Amino acid sequence: MPITRGAGRLPRTVWWLVLARAVNRLGAFSIGFLTVLITSDFGVGVVAAGAISAAFGLATIPSRLLGGVLADRFGRRRTIVAGLAGCALAQAGIAVSGSVAMVAVFAVLLGLVFEIYEPPSQAMIADAVRPAQQAQAFSLFNTALAVGGMGAGLIAAGLGRWDLRWLFVADAVSCLICAAVIRLVLPADPPPAARPAGGQAAGRGSAWRDRRLLALLLSGTLFAVIFMQVGMAMPLALVRRGLEAADAGLLSAVSAVVMVLCQPLLRWTAGLSHHAAMTSGYLLLATGLAGYAAADGLPGHLAATVVWSAGDVLMFGRSYALVVDIAPRDARGRYLSVFGTCWGFATVLAPLCGTQLLERAGPGGLWGGLALACLLLAAAQLTVIRPLLRRQGSAQDSCAIVGVGPQ
Repeated sequence: MPITRGAGRLPRTVWWLVLARAVNRLGAFSIGFLTVLITSDFGVGVVAAGAISAAFGLATIPSRLLGGVLADRFGRRRTIVAGLAGCALAQAGIAVSGSVAMVAVFAVLLGLVFEIYEPPSQAMIADAVRPAQQAQAFSLFNTALAVGGMGAGLIAAGLGRWDLRWLFVADAVSCLICAAVIRLVLPADPPPAARPAGGQAAGRGSAWRDRRLLALLLSGTLFAVIFMQVGMAMPLALVRRGLEAADAGLLSAVSAVVMVLCQPLLRWTAGLSHHAAMTSGYLLLATGLAGYAAADGLPGHLAATVVWSAGDVLMFGRSYALVVDIAPRDARGRYLSVFGTCWGFATVLAPLCGTQLLERAGPGGLWGGLALACLLLAAAQLTVIRPLLRRQGSAQDSCAIVGVGPQ
């Protein structure tokens, strides 16, 4: 398909979802202060506070899976609104909690509803755009997260100096605003009779049995672990090199700006296959991380940030577009939710891997090792994942021709 046809204007639905996600992210700054709130307001030790935060993190994994199931069974918009309302309730509960036990209960509740928003939002985007626009739409959706994060830091800096509980109140308000926007401006869910026939039977339980999806989940988890190191390990790595830990915030802001400025790159590369674009993105990521390994001062880190951020723009949306390509239309929510658990797994793995690499090999070894992992992902994309997706897809097409459904 020619680039000019594939990269037309995105539907209004996508832009509303992007705006709503930015608003929601603007308020989602309180989670990082949960441990601080527990230790400062209740005098609980750091270990116990960390355990509560870990419980929140673990609860987000089934939360995303629940979001996918609800999106396919009850509708996209209903699920988004319900998830955001649940987040507002849990955040408000944390703000008014009078004991550690209450904070723990609401923290786990927050985790269980925290990711419900994601799968139906992604499925709604997939439903609204043409296949050639999916990579651009998903990348823009991700960019909204980065841009909202910039503003979130400023709000946290202001409210956090006043009273940490107000952070959770502000987050609850942002969730309600986001839910109202979704409810008022996005198209209503179709009635059950208008949804694809056989959706329950075709999609139920099939996502975890799809080898193609599992291969994408594995590579996505490795990428998520790599990506999260930039946020988690960067402050420590900067200190090891004699720089200020706060410089990590500057690098994060530069990354968000690059993601916005590089959006036209998606139109120029619309003619590339998903696999070719992802391979190119992994190579840019590897180059940027290698730049971190070689950099001594802040200018070198800034230049490396520009390179890897461009790579992230190029490949991030394509990974979700690949998931949509292999998912039955009536099971898109579940497929996207299963793939999205890679971020939950990475939340557990990333701190362990990053601290170990930093301790044993220093900043150069950390970033160099991650650059090597990106090269492995680039090679796997072309030599393992692409053939697997083509082979499995051909087998399922053959089954459909003879009237036998995929097993």
